[in-house]
Amino acid sequence: MRCAFLRARGGERMKVFVYVVHVSGAWSAQMTIAPEVDRLFWMEEGLAEAVRLVDSRYGGMRNKDKARNEAVEMRLKGERAEEGWLWEEALPLGDAIRSVELWECGAGSGVSRSSTGAGSGGGPLASLAACVEQARREAGAPMQGPGPQAAGDVSLRARRWARAAADAGGSSPGTARAAARAREALAAAAQQAAAAMQGRALLRSEAHALLEGAAADMGGALQLAQLLGWLRLAGAVAAEHGRRRRECRCRRCGSGEAHMHRTPCAACGRMCAYCSACLTMGRSRECELLVLGMPAQPLEAGSIPADLSKWRLSPAQAAATESALQFIEAPTMPYQPHQNKEFLLWAVTGAGKTEMIFPLVESVLSRGGRALIATPRRDVVIELDPRIRRAFPQARVVTLYGGSEQRWEAGDITLATTHQLMRFHQAFDLVIIDELDAFPYHGDPILHYAADKSRAPHAPKLLLSATPPTELQRRVKSGQLPHARVPVRYHRHPLPVPALLRTPSVAKLLQTRKIPRALLAALNHSLNRGAQLFIFVQRISQVEPMAKLLSALLKQSAVEGTSSQDPDRADKVSRFRKSDIRVLVTTTILERGVTIPRSDVYILDADGRLFDEASLVQMAGRAGRSGDDPNGFVYFCGRERTGAQAAAVSQIRGMNRIARKRGYLLPEEQANSWRWSKLFKRSN
Repeated sequence: MRCAFLRARGGERMKVFVYVVHVSGAWSAQMTIAPEVDRLFWMEEGLAEAVRLVDSRYGGMRNKDKARNEAVEMRLKGERAEEGWLWEEALPLGDAIRSVELWECGAGSGVSRSSTGAGSGGGPLASLAACVEQARREAGAPMQGPGPQAAGDVSLRARRWARAAADAGGSSPGTARAAARAREALAAAAQQAAAAMQGRALLRSEAHALLEGAAADMGGALQLAQLLGWLRLAGAVAAEHGRRRRECRCRRCGSGEAHMHRTPCAACGRMCAYCSACLTMGRSRECELLVLGMPAQPLEAGSIPADLSKWRLSPAQAAATESALQFIEAPTMPYQPHQNKEFLLWAVTGAGKTEMIFPLVESVLSRGGRALIATPRRDVVIELDPRIRRAFPQARVVTLYGGSEQRWEAGDITLATTHQLMRFHQAFDLVIIDELDAFPYHGDPILHYAADKSRAPHAPKLLLSATPPTELQRRVKSGQLPHARVPVRYHRHPLPVPALLRTPSVAKLLQTRKIPRALLAALNHSLNRGAQLFIFVQRISQVEPMAKLLSALLKQSAVEGTSSQDPDRADKVSRFRKSDIRVLVTTTILERGVTIPRSDVYILDADGRLFDEASLVQMAGRAGRSGDDPNGFVYFCGRERTGAQAAAVSQIRGMNRIARKRGYLLPEEQANSWRWSKLFKRSN
């Protein structure tokens, strides 16, 4: 379907024109931004010539697009639009799309499309008029009649054009040269727009921001790129194929009718549906245009590098990375489902997942592809940026998050929050989703849809997690999901196994202003050995009172509390990293992303409903991460032992067992020697 937009006079009311055209002995309905359809189609062959000229003069688009360009030229040479009828009333985008759909399925028309008649009694124009009126009725818009003069003849509401008349008209040499220059300029602008839009999915305003200054007639450039098959133009919200008119779906985030809201729209002057699910990314609505760039081309199959030593990976890291490389470099099978191109890298907390993805990104870049590293959290994206730039100094790195300055740049490596993926369409040759079990990615089908939509049809998706969701674990056990486990940290010491301390609830502790003797002794032991303490509680309201209680009972002034509602959270975390704070009371907001070299973990109310297996494992993973202190202490504090606690301990012990069985752990005598050498260095 050919479609585009037109900025109407006096405002932003986006309208499009529909028309029927007679090509190769048959009539078809289309849409266009330009009412001068005769000129547009008369220029088709000249436009193909201009595209060839731009290719030779400026190097054209990427070499891999040459075959597509040749196919476009052949298509244009084979199509000669002989005549057509333009419906002169500009329609809202949703009505225009529906009119074309009705034409294609034959609704509202009782005449032969092979007829060339145009009167009210039959012919393609009468069919088009019926489709337009039915689309307007379905949308609930008031009918705009043709007026007294046009009541009996729909041809008065349309304009006919014919190639034969244009052929007979001729033109002067000066006019021909001017037209040729205009065609070349428009073709160059279309080519530039298509290259910039490749792999993107942008609303009209976003596409204009990306292409600002590329052409005076940006609408015409986009329309031409659409005609040449270099990008697609569609409604941002549209009825699903074969569904009733009122059952819409957002083509940007994939949300269905449950997230559609209809309000009087100032842009199109009718009741217009918009998507509330992705509203924070800009209003996707029924009368808005969505510009979809062409997908990335398949990469050539690669080979595994013979030496991974340049990345200084541990044995466990190297084994998992090699398995992932074999997966992403395998030849793509035709019609392979997207789900079959997923690989899970199940690595314990502190295993060094970032270092393991470096060889995978290098493999894609070496074959001319683009890689995406996405994570649900903005602070992780910002933290990854300098590490990626150091690892790949020659690559173009783009970092995308809310407020990012690189919003419209294209890069070899893209770091992004998962929400930013809605603006991409089949763009990346490798998609890496880090911390897939974290909020808000976990459990949000819109973000999963965006991640799948952002990868090219041939591209693999690599999933990184220390605590995969239950569904992924089930697929691993059943053999449906290829995976590799990294059951040990880079320093090759076992994960600290949590111990259970029987304690009253936090509410009771705050009420009595007392802490059980066993818990107080453990806290003092941690402080005496020089550790910093994570104290996790379930509720934000308990953070500050618990911090004050611990400061009094431990006789420590360097005790603070923080949560998601704390405006000074970033400053307190920074001071905690610098050891200015010895004890930090917090919620699960810090269960990820904070590494303290010497730390112990205390999880209060570990038997509460808000702490599931994944969160317990993540919080326990704050201890023992550093090579200087691999044997930190973890305590589950609560009134009883729960299934979540048992599952978390079982998972940690299971990883230690796998690591020991595969020989990844240091031998006992070597570990003891290593430990004594560290103690000796500290004593000196």
